[in-house]
Amino acid sequence: MSLILKNVSLLLGKDLTFVAEGYLEIGKDGIIKQAKRGPYHRGDDKEAHNNTIFDAEGFLIIPGLINAHTHIGDSLGKDVAVDSGLDARVHPIHGAKQKILQRSKPDHLKTFIRSSALSMMKKGITTFADFREGGIEGVKLLRDAISGLPIKCIVFGRTEYYVDITSSATGASQRNLPSSSLQMASDVLEISDGLGISGANENSDETLQQYRNLVRARNTSATKDKKKKMLTAIHAAESENTMQLSKSYTGRTEVARIMKCLKPDIIIHMTHATEKDISMVARNRTGIVVCPRANGIVGAGVPRVAKMLDIGCNVGIGTDNVMLNSPDILRELDYIWKVSRSVERIFLSARDILKMATVNNAEILRLDSGYIQSGRAADIIFIDKSHVDLYPIHNPFATVVHRATEASIKAVMIDGRFVDGAQFEFANNN
Repeated sequence: MSLILKNVSLLLGKDLTFVAEGYLEIGKDGIIKQAKRGPYHRGDDKEAHNNTIFDAEGFLIIPGLINAHTHIGDSLGKDVAVDSGLDARVHPIHGAKQKILQRSKPDHLKTFIRSSALSMMKKGITTFADFREGGIEGVKLLRDAISGLPIKCIVFGRTEYYVDITSSATGASQRNLPSSSLQMASDVLEISDGLGISGANENSDETLQQYRNLVRARNTSATKDKKKKMLTAIHAAESENTMQLSKSYTGRTEVARIMKCLKPDIIIHMTHATEKDISMVARNRTGIVVCPRANGIVGAGVPRVAKMLDIGCNVGIGTDNVMLNSPDILRELDYIWKVSRSVERIFLSARDILKMATVNNAEILRLDSGYIQSGRAADIIFIDKSHVDLYPIHNPFATVVHRATEASIKAVMIDGRFVDGAQFEFANNN
């Protein structure tokens, strides 16, 4: 038995091709069986008599949005130290966020993590990727907080061990992960989707190499056992200060150190990366996840998305720390589309910006969603074309990127099932 959505407008396939009228067939396993342009006729599928058919005329169906970088555990500290800079707010050792996390009770954290996950679903986000501090317990806390919710989560865990690269007193033994921290990182990989490392400036070359070797060994075993491979992600080049710190004490940029010692799958930010850094990342096929509004709120600048795309990088997008930002990808898309035009003087298309939150993020995180095509997960959102803020729609990509809001999203579907019992009524033409 399948679910048929007919008379829909949709963004189809990996190129997000606009189709004015088409239909979807979604299997009971939550996978898209057919996604085609043109009207639906009984007989277009082999088991039409068993299917549930909904007339979805009036809606634009687009891929579910993917939020490729969050720190959802910081939901408890919304707008704390709002007039402070980057390090004062989010530094992993002495920032305000770390103090909040250390003083907060687990049950309080779980409450606010869950509320942020609910907020994301209402905003059309069907998957988010989170950097979760606190080792094994931190990962478990996040899993517990969102248990029972349909939203999907990619969890990047970490061990809380940091190296002071500015200290000349740091000896050789201190430049390596202690055995207890190495074991914790290994244990984190058992229950997470990979490692989310703070940054190069909080790690020596040796610790970065140890993380790399640990994940590589785990992935070698995963290949033999046909299991999902672990991902490695890290922050880099977020501000001028972090770039200068790296150059002053190591003689190299953060990105250069990371690509040599860690070789991650994903780098977060790259706001102040040099063109040489960006080219290096492109050659290694490492994904970049930009977080423009978070950069803006702490005065860190604007990522050069047009340059990254031009050089050949796969660029995704995230909302970053909930302490800094609401977890709203639509606002993120609107912001970067407009600001990048002002800063880089290049008019990126709205379609390319929308791909960052769908197609590109899915590829970076190795998801089976991200675009509407047979064989992909039915993670989709329904936008009301007649909504007062959207109608009339002349360019669906621009409409989604800088006009759509939570109010114009009428339903969210994850794995072929509506969130919160559909949220709106279809005309059942069965």
